[in-house]
This record gives sequence, structure tokens and C-alpha cells, in this order.
Amino acid sequence: MYEKFDLEQARALRMKREPDAHKGVFGHALLAVGSRGMMGAAVLAAKACLRAGAGLVSVLTEPDERFIVQTAVPEAMCRFDLPDLQRITAIGAGPGWGQSPQKLELLQQLIFCNKPLILDADALNLIAGYQLLAHLPAQCILTPHEGEFDRLFGTADSRQERIDTAIQVARQRQCVVVLKGHETAVCLPDGSVSLNTTGNVGMATAGSGDVLTGIITSLRAQGYPASDAARLGVWLHGKAGDLAIADGYSYESLLAGDLVDYLNKAFKAL
Repeated sequence: MYEKFDLEQARALRMKREPDAHKGVFGHALLAVGSRGMMGAAVLAAKACLRAGAGLVSVLTEPDERFIVQTAVPEAMCRFDLPDLQRITAIGAGPGWGQSPQKLELLQQLIFCNKPLILDADALNLIAGYQLLAHLPAQCILTPHEGEFDRLFGTADSRQERIDTAIQVARQRQCVVVLKGHETAVCLPDGSVSLNTTGNVGMATAGSGDVLTGIITSLRAQGYPASDAARLGVWLHGKAGDLAIADGYSYESLLAGDLVDYLNKAFKAL
């Protein structure tokens, strides 16, 4: 079953915040992101994760690169080894990672850590390269663009063929597959497909996917179920892009960092 995911559905999913709540209520997200020369991905994901409402955000990255995160995102904490996961409520991994043996070992640890998991970019490439798909936990969220999707599941001749494959994978693995692109298709474990109604061509820019990973990880950390976090996260991501264009940005000039800046207005639209 296909359905359009619009403003009213997004409003229905948004969780209420109680006036006496504290940061611990809104979850602790762990982002395994970034590597030397690719720390922009870590910064974008961390900023988006915080802006989307996570109470606490820790960035698991390389020690030599810590000053970039601590300077650009002072609200985030830095970790250099996998921390005690007892208080972590969701994990996002892959943006800016690279595909070193160390990252493969870390990915394998994350797959079996029994925490809500969002996988993007090089995490997906490692899964494809080392045939780890069968080991992914139920309710994990995969966020491939078409190239990553083809590496995971085989080359497809059309977007519709990719969506059909994503439906099968989501049902068989009981996971959520977010096939990014025009009208991003969020394929759910029950076999249904949610087609996003926000977003524009200006978002076809470096770092846009890193922002999406941060948003979805944030929502998952706050307690949103996997299907809701994916659908609402994709909607907010696209809405931020639409609001930036409406506010005077051109398609050519829109940057991934602008999406983070407009997340406030995207939430306000709800």
C-alpha cells in the first residue's frame, strides 16, 4: 500500500513535550560518524541531531579530530571508544566514516548491541561489501541513496524496481528502508510505503544525507518508533529545505547546513 505522507500525518506523529521534562527524558543519541578529512559529516549530523530535539548527543569519532566537533558543536560530547551503552537510546552510524578495518569492527559491534540503529553512507557500504545484511537487527533503519541501494541489493533498472525490492527487504528483515530521492520512499515492515511530500532539488547537495541521519537518530533517541522516526524525520528534512527556498535561497545555493538552520521553522510548521 502506497500513501502520501503530508503535514497532517506529520502533526499526528509529533510527540508532546511536558513542561516539567528534563534533558534525560529526550534521550541520549550516539553518532558514530566522521574520519580524517570527512569531519564535516560528523558536524552536520551532530548539529541536526541536537536541533531535532535529542536531550544529549555523543559523537564517537577519532581522537585527533575531536577539536573540530568540540569547536563546531559545543553542545555535543566526544567519545573515542564505544561507551557503556546502558544510557544510550539510539545510535546513528556511517556518515563520513570510510571503510577501514576498524570501522568494520565497530559496525559489527553496533549491529549486535541491541540498541535502535540508523545506518547510512559507509555503514551501508560496509554491509554490502562484507555481506552483513542478514545480521541486521529488526527495526533498524537504513537510509540509502540509489547508488548505495544498488550496492546493497543489486543493480536496478528503475526507481520503481528499487522500491519493490525495498518493500521486500523491509518486510523480510522487519526493518525500515528509506530510499532517498525525489518523493523519498519510506518502506515499512508491514509492507506499506510512505511517499514523502516535502523537499526540492536544492537538497541534492553534499551533506544533506548526513543531516537526515542526525534527524532520524534524534527522533529515535527520543522514543519515536522506527517507522514514525523515519517518516517524520524525512518530512522535517524536506520541509526545512522547502522553507529555505521559500525564504529566498536558490536551488543552486542551498547547503546542507541551511537545512539544520531551518529545522526550527520545520518544527514550527507542525
